[in-house]
Amino acid sequence: MSSHAKGPFQVTLTPAGAPDEGDGSSLGALTIAKVFHGDLEGTSRGTMLTASSTGTPGSAAYVAVERVDGVLGGKHGSFSLVHRGVMSGAGRDLVITIVPDSGAGELTGISGSMTIAIAEGGAHSYELSYTLP
Repeated sequence: MSSHAKGPFQVTLTPAGAPDEGDGSSLGALTIAKVFHGDLEGTSRGTMLTASSTGTPGSAAYVAVERVDGVLGGKHGSFSLVHRGVMSGAGRDLVITIVPDSGAGELTGISGSMTIAIAEGGAHSYELSYTLP
């Protein structure tokens, strides 16, 4: 049976060096730090790689990995997430998946996926759909 968790989170992105500017696109690397609230109480750390169009604002892609440590549904542990995001004027395609076999502690065996929403003004929230053995 699938369980669901949701709540707000704060994210801090810190550039990890200068962007690599080139014809058509700019490549970047950032560190990720998040604080989750709600049904998931915890923190995460990770790395993000980006590619942004130099000619069309808002067109970009990113990949990221992060490890979440905290309490989910009363269970203490950790798990990793992998992100793939593509944005353009036509919209966005974002897939966030729990890395298979990355769960530890009471979250060993966790699987599932996450969605994130960004409200006007920049407030972030998550919804996590997951299963545990």
